Amino acid sequence: MFIDYAKIIVKAGDGGNGAISFRREKYVAAGGPDGGDGGKGGDIYFEVSPNMNTLVDFRYKKKFKAENGKNGEGGHRYGKSGEDLVVKVPIGTIVKDSETGRVMADLSEPNQKQLILSGGRGGKGNSHFATSTRQAPRFAQGGEKGEEKELILELKMLADVGLIGFPNVGKSTFLSVVTDATPKIADYHFTTLEPNLGVVKSDYGDSFVIADIPGIIEGASEGTGLGLKFLRHIERTRLLLHVIDVSGIEGRNPVEDFKTINEELKKYSEKLSKRKQIIVANKIDIMQDESLLNDLEKMAKEKDIEIFKISGATGEGVKELLKRVTEVLKVLPKEDLVDVEDIKKVYTLKDEDEFTITKDKDMYIVDGPAVQRIMRKVNLEDNESMYYFQKCLRELGVNEKLKEAGVKEGDTVKVVDWELEWYD
Repeated sequence: MFIDYAKIIVKAGDGGNGAISFRREKYVAAGGPDGGDGGKGGDIYFEVSPNMNTLVDFRYKKKFKAENGKNGEGGHRYGKSGEDLVVKVPIGTIVKDSETGRVMADLSEPNQKQLILSGGRGGKGNSHFATSTRQAPRFAQGGEKGEEKELILELKMLADVGLIGFPNVGKSTFLSVVTDATPKIADYHFTTLEPNLGVVKSDYGDSFVIADIPGIIEGASEGTGLGLKFLRHIERTRLLLHVIDVSGIEGRNPVEDFKTINEELKKYSEKLSKRKQIIVANKIDIMQDESLLNDLEKMAKEKDIEIFKISGATGEGVKELLKRVTEVLKVLPKEDLVDVEDIKKVYTLKDEDEFTITKDKDMYIVDGPAVQRIMRKVNLEDNESMYYFQKCLRELGVNEKLKEAGVKEGDTVKVVDWELEWYD
């Protein structure tokens, strides 16, 4: 079974909480704080596995979670960090953020390993908050939550050459002739329901990977027929062999077939439509009307596209075609599927200064990642912790922004889930 798409949920581990603890020591306030820090939550990595060819494993397991960090303890004992989770995927896997569609990883190299989500940081124990005026802090930081995301996994085959064209034009027959692949071949449309890969070895010792992409039809870019599922596979190929039936047996018009397929490629991806093509005029051994081939050759000349006449069934012209493909591949650069600037920076905790202030009737609402992190670090029922909370908000710039927004003495300010009365 060939599975090339999966949607999963991954969650990095939560950080452990810092401890509130006091040692028993004479002449030290409340015994002296000795609460240890919580451990860091486990990270999520994705790694290429040489033993996987499809994404079928993700059909049955949809959720992946790294281990949480342990809580800190008294005596300055730190909590143990959570174990990282390594998710194995086949080479050629693209990892996308389901919500935004942005690419987080392009796993195209053998043994490649990439950090996808980082675990939450462990909270600091109360021993960190002792000062000359606050010798016995009765609060500690809570551990930060590990980020959770829904991810899309797409498997894109790593082939140098892609065979494109309408169903039943002879792509599978051609692949079986030039490689050791054994695709299913029959006289009906959509014989190929999943991509087939084969390795071509030339007489000169060169080799390249060729893929038989299932038949593309009009409307494929909108999902008609086998549609988008297999257009994705063409993206990594460097050269396209456009196989066209010139026999006339099925009443097809080779020139119209060429235009239709290329229009679908353009609708799907402008970049893909400009990829180098060689036209492969197939089934010349049973050609009934030479004018069809002549029209195709005329169009190819006008568009400055190379054309080779072959018969996949008899092998006529195949050797010459493969020689030319080998020559072309030597000068075509290998491109990354994903532009470098489009790859999302991994480690997803937001910038420290990120917060928002909105007004709802008479209430000012303060929220955002930075403020939420502060809220997790304090105990608002403890006076000393409350003072620390206010100090953090002031240093973050929240107070200044609230004044700019027009807050006045006695107004209600809601910080995440807590409603507080503003005083200056």
